[in-house]
Amino acid sequence: MPDAWNLMVALAAGSVIGGIFFGGLWWTVRKGVSSEQPALWFLGSLVLRASMTLTGFSFVSRGNWQRLLMCLLGFLVARPIVTRFTRPGDTGGPLSNAASHASEL
Repeated sequence: MPDAWNLMVALAAGSVIGGIFFGGLWWTVRKGVSSEQPALWFLGSLVLRASMTLTGFSFVSRGNWQRLLMCLLGFLVARPIVTRFTRPGDTGGPLSNAASHASEL
């Protein structure tokens, strides 16, 4: 059984993987809706994000189900955090505040 340190590292790694996955999804939607070929953006992004996520899960878990579970938990925790920081309007996130100030210039 892995010790608590390994589980915490797996949780942190899952959060990073989730941040990359959901941040990449947000970026893809912003780029894809204004692109001349949105299908290429969405398909390419899906393949890249899914392969990075599965590779990251495999690397972090190293065949141990407890580390995989903690990595998945970190991944799921990252979703509302990324959603909070990328939500349009005045939500308190640094990215949304930067966007609202840019429109005032």
